[in-house]
Amino acid sequence: MARLRLNIPDKEEVYTTEIPLLVNFINYGGHMGNDSVLTLCHEARIRYLESLGQSELDLFGPGIIQVDSLIIYKSEGHRGDLIELKLYIDDISDYGFDLIYHLINKTTGKELARAKTGIVFFDYSVKKMVKIPIGFGKLH
Repeated sequence: MARLRLNIPDKEEVYTTEIPLLVNFINYGGHMGNDSVLTLCHEARIRYLESLGQSELDLFGPGIIQVDSLIIYKSEGHRGDLIELKLYIDDISDYGFDLIYHLINKTTGKELARAKTGIVFFDYSVKKMVKIPIGFGKLH
């Protein structure tokens, strides 16, 4: 079976946060559910944008919308584990960028997962993609 790959960029992260695994992240197998990785990434993305004084509905003008995602699972997470998420901006284009997430289980010291979300700038009033705003381009 062919496996997907996702490399962590060889540069400094733009943001780091820590999130504990709560009971709502745990599935019937007793470990973190696969869907929980995207939830953790979403929370980390919101925290990053808030650290910039921005939001998903107003990122230097336009909003953003997620157009794809990729997750590579590396190890299990359990209730009470503390997860460190490092965010990287990669592959900036005229209309968007990739956000890369590196999830480390600080409780066990193991890599938990790697994820990527493709993000495009979006004008919600006309429901169309728009070009990357100057403010974001200057930041990255």
